[in-house]
This record gives sequence, structure tokens and C-alpha cells, in this order.
Amino acid sequence: MSISASSVLVELNISVWPASKVDREVTDTVNAAANASSGASQLRKNLFAGTNLRKDIEKLAARVRLYHNLHTLPWADKGERLCPTSIFLEYKQVMNNYEAQFNAMCDSFFNAYDDLVKEAPLHLGTLYKADDYPSLDEVKGRFAFRRSVKPLPEAGDLRLDIPAADLQELRGEYERQYQEKLAEAMRTPWQRLFDLLTNMSEKLTDDAGEGATKKRYHDSFVTNANELVELLGKMNVTNDPKLEQARRQLEVAMIGIEIEDIKESADTRADVKKRVDDILGKFDW
Repeated sequence: MSISASSVLVELNISVWPASKVDREVTDTVNAAANASSGASQLRKNLFAGTNLRKDIEKLAARVRLYHNLHTLPWADKGERLCPTSIFLEYKQVMNNYEAQFNAMCDSFFNAYDDLVKEAPLHLGTLYKADDYPSLDEVKGRFAFRRSVKPLPEAGDLRLDIPAADLQELRGEYERQYQEKLAEAMRTPWQRLFDLLTNMSEKLTDDAGEGATKKRYHDSFVTNANELVELLGKMNVTNDPKLEQARRQLEVAMIGIEIEDIKESADTRADVKKRVDDILGKFDW
């Protein structure tokens, strides 16, 4: 199956009004009082210090971007990313839910906006300036949740009315760029696996000697590995046999491993570390 048949291009753009403002008068006063130069410090006001309505939208946007980046692969320098068709329906459903949540939270903020502006002097005191607050219509234009999906073109799919020799040259250049993008995309799952394995290996190394600090293990130590095993099975759009082999070895290494065993048993930690180190030593990272 070609890459164009196993992947689509997706793009996500989320905008959230930061609602912060530098107070230059107070900044100048503070710097002068400290006998500091004009660029030594800067006072930035949170225009809605008394509420989390806007801040919560910002936090949601960060979660959405993280999910988007974890479930897609880099493709263009900016914007478009590669989404395997094997996870596209799941990706689409999650993003639909995120968009609905984003819009609902924005509506709550918009509905409360006029009241929040009226309450702002109570929280900002002498830092309050009415000119810092744009109209509601302008504020609405500063929030957006946009996404697009389009097919990934075949590497040689160029239809231009130019001489055959020039067209062949363009096709060759396009093919070269296409393969470079694909290689860059496939470095991402390898890097995610390498980062996870090296972190696990370090974490599983018991510090010896008197006064050594006992390491803490959280549920995510096991769940992160299992989740990556599942995700990599869907992100291998080139069907790289080595990536699948490495993924499968981690899957086998984690069979039957519980976080309590990791916490309580030095033998379990040593055994899992050996399996992890074997994977790290087997492949050309």
C-alpha cells in the first residue's frame, strides 16, 4: 500500500487571546526604583486575574495541540502533518469532541465578558485601564479552532503544461523532497521509542551506596510504555520491519509487568532493564 493510500494530511490552528498587557508606566517605576536599566524587568498584567474562564481555554488548547502532535507525524515545515488512516477515525472523533468543548468554553467566556470587565478593577486595582479591554466582537475574533484534512498526493503526481524535459526534472525534485519528508516523518516514532527506552533504562538503574535516594515510580512508568506500543503499531506508515521489531520487543518486555512489581522488586527492575537495554543495543538509533 502506498503512503498516499495509508495517510492523510491534517492541519490544526488554534488561537486563544492571551489577555495580558505590559504596563509600561509601572515597569518604568519599578526599574527606576531599583536603579536598574529600562529593560531590566517588565510588569505584565493578567487582565482577568479574578477568573479562570479564559485560562482554562488556553489549557485546553495546549492539550489539543499535544494530542494532535502525538497522533500525527511531521510533514511540512509548518502546518500540515501526516495522520495514518489506521488512526484517523479515532483522531477525528477526539478532535470533534475537543472542538465542541473549546467552543462551549469560549461561549461561557464571551457570555461573562462584560461582567468580567466590570469586575476587573477589583482584582487589578490601580493596574486597571479600561483601554486594555477590546470590544466583545473583537475578542471573539481572537479565538479560533480550525482544522483541515486533505489527501496526500502521490510522489510523482504532477500535471503541468510544460515541456517534457522540464516536467521530468520537476518530478525528480518533487520525488526527492517527498522522500526527505517521509524520512523525517519516520524519524519521529523512532525518536519517541528511543526517548522512552533511555528514560526507562535510567529509571530502572538502582543507585548503590550509602545514602542513595530511593527512586519513585508512578503508574505512568508502565502505562506510557504500553500506550506507545499500541500507538507505534498504527504510526508505522512505511511498514518499517525494524520499527515493528523494536515495538514488538518492548511489547513482550512489558507483558505481565505491574507498577507494584517495579516499586518493590529489585529483581523485576533488573530484568526489565536488561530487556530495555537489549532493545537499545540492537538497533541503529
